[in-house]
Amino acid sequence: MRYAVFVTGPAGAGKTTFCKNAVQHLQTVKRTVHWVNLDPAADPETYEFAPTIDIRDLISLDDVMSELGFGPNGGLVYCFEYLLQNLDWLDEELGDYTDDYLIIDCPGQIELYTHHPILPTLVAHFKQMGIRTSAAYFVESQFMEDKYKFFSGVLSAMSAMVNLEIPWINVMSKMDLVSTRSKDPASGRNGYLDPDPLLIAPSAVEEDEKQLNKRFHSLNRAIAQLIEEHPLVSFLPLDLTVTESIERIISHIDYTMQYGEDEEPKEPNDMDDGDF
Repeated sequence: MRYAVFVTGPAGAGKTTFCKNAVQHLQTVKRTVHWVNLDPAADPETYEFAPTIDIRDLISLDDVMSELGFGPNGGLVYCFEYLLQNLDWLDEELGDYTDDYLIIDCPGQIELYTHHPILPTLVAHFKQMGIRTSAAYFVESQFMEDKYKFFSGVLSAMSAMVNLEIPWINVMSKMDLVSTRSKDPASGRNGYLDPDPLLIAPSAVEEDEKQLNKRFHSLNRAIAQLIEEHPLVSFLPLDLTVTESIERIISHIDYTMQYGEDEEPKEPNDMDDGDF
């Protein structure tokens, strides 16, 4: 049985850094793992080691933009449409790996997960190949500094979950930066990791001083009600400076797709509250 986790989320959320650390950690514990780069815009000079499979060997965003005159977003969509037209290339690349663990680094354009059928089509192809799939959606901890930005991230994660329809976890990355930006890093953190719809409600100060437009009040209430009625999104904190934090995320990914189901079942590796 082969396993694949699609590492998704907006640009700058730490997806590639997590992929690198996860690969190194799994290799350390003697698991067979491969890094698959599906970002045609990736800069190879930023990599400490080369991916096992790289979409840029088939097509790159730079080539599409220079030869066809597309912009970044249109070029990225073209690259993935080209990939879907040449799935035999991907099949051949994946064909040599059996009973392996694939960590798939996806682009940062969230519309690929929320609006286009491209990623769902690719996920369906992996399933047809007998590869057990899951996904991890990354949002960086700075979203916790702006509640409106945070809830846009929650809605994006929810949209991606509904669109891809595979076992799923959400990750709040870069938690090592929280302590440098907050006098009390634990204050209110649980309300973000397990999103509290009341966070989006305007405070009395905002009501009195900012006098927000009533239409935005109605929108905020509708969003809060949606999240309250459909509590699909919660986040696992990730601090890549802590080995146990990486182990925890990997254990949850393993659990969602029942990695090694022929072995003794294992519950996700959770830590004490307050640890990452």
